Amino acid sequence: MTQKSETNTSTKGGVPVGDHAPDFSATDAAGEPIRLSERLKNNAVVLFFYPKDDSVVCTAEACAFRDSYEAFTKAGAEVIGISRGDDGTHQRFAAKNRLPFLLLSDADGAIRKLYGVRSVLGVIPGRVTFVIGRDGIVRGKFEALLESQKHVTEALQTLQNLPVG
Repeated sequence: MTQKSETNTSTKGGVPVGDHAPDFSATDAAGEPIRLSERLKNNAVVLFFYPKDDSVVCTAEACAFRDSYEAFTKAGAEVIGISRGDDGTHQRFAAKNRLPFLLLSDADGAIRKLYGVRSVLGVIPGRVTFVIGRDGIVRGKFEALLESQKHVTEALQTLQNLPVG
């Protein structure tokens, strides 16, 4: 069953639209530390949590973000994907699909927990996208386990409506 996505409000728990995004540090596919607050100094951030590298829907979502990557950068945003995959699986997934954005490892699920990204049926890691303005405020939140393309279109729409400055 397809979950409905959320735009500009949150009723399912986790970090709601309008709150500050929790800061975190994680390693990228090259093993380099990445801190959210550092990224927000230069760009808005589209942070998408996805269940697993190389699954059908996750690959479709990552490739949809890839195909719209130029639109995201023109809108002043950096795209960052997060899953439990380790650096090696992220490297292979990014290379295989020519992903131009960061993939971060959340092996212990601490960042998912910090953002309140819940599992579906208690076993499948949730698919949630957060749009975070340069001010660190969550401006959009979308949840849809099977509608991967909708994460991209709704994130772009939210970015286009962010206040300038």
